[in-house]
Amino acid sequence: MSQETKIEMGAKNVPVRVDLRVLARVGAKPGLIDYLISLWNYRHFMVYDARARVQSGNKRDRLGSAWLLLDPLLNGIGYFLIFGLLLGASRGVENFIGFLILGVFLFQMSSRAVVSGARVIPSNRNVIQAFNFPRATLTVAVNIRELLANIPVIIMMLLMILVIAPAEEITWRWLLLGPAVGLQFIFNLGAGLLLAPLVAKINDVVHVVSFAMRFWMFASCVMFPIDRYNSVPVIKAIVEANPLYLVLDIVRSSVLYAQTPGWQSWAGLAAWALGTLMVGMLIFWKGEESYGRDD
Repeated sequence: MSQETKIEMGAKNVPVRVDLRVLARVGAKPGLIDYLISLWNYRHFMVYDARARVQSGNKRDRLGSAWLLLDPLLNGIGYFLIFGLLLGASRGVENFIGFLILGVFLFQMSSRAVVSGARVIPSNRNVIQAFNFPRATLTVAVNIRELLANIPVIIMMLLMILVIAPAEEITWRWLLLGPAVGLQFIFNLGAGLLLAPLVAKINDVVHVVSFAMRFWMFASCVMFPIDRYNSVPVIKAIVEANPLYLVLDIVRSSVLYAQTPGWQSWAGLAAWALGTLMVGMLIFWKGEESYGRDD
């Protein structure tokens, strides 16, 4: 479809033919491939935003960024006192302190990333309404921020494993922590993309997400071994398919017990990570035009 428009130039009217097929509505959602390309073009912004928020995140607190270490550390001490000493969850677990440290630190990484990713639309509504950019950059930036913020946490976690008795020896399997955390990052990103459109429509859902993460902690064997489910094979099978349990199992096997995780664990975690990312990105892209609107 084309339309002729007359433009006055001095004393003459000059007809100009405009092809309406190449015009796009302001704020229209691009195709999925174009959307992913535009997302890649914003990669420098996402990294810069993540780094800036990590540096300014705890400025109001007297201890500042130290709370990134103190929060999981204090939680770990609390869980050790309750589950390790009072409830006897440490029975039959080799190096229960290390078992608990890895569980609490790594699970909190996912908990913070998923909850922050889920609430990214209402938290940035003013920015979304003021500027035109792919909204998924906000979710990616949040997950990059959590990853950067947790680098010192991971280092502290490994130092505690080395120092607190029974101290573990460093083996080449410790290198497997890198790809495990990488797949965990991809899964966290996919979960955030999946939940963000729902929270954008119904803000109350973020409270349900926070509650679900607490339940998920128990379903991931953070504080006790999976042997506790031996009497209920169905529940045990569900827990073994849980992506966060797979992360903990891979890291615990590699770091604590000097065992090479089976390919089944890697395949399961990779399937969860990539599958969640693809589905989450598709759903987030479909709702792109609706984000930031005042209902």
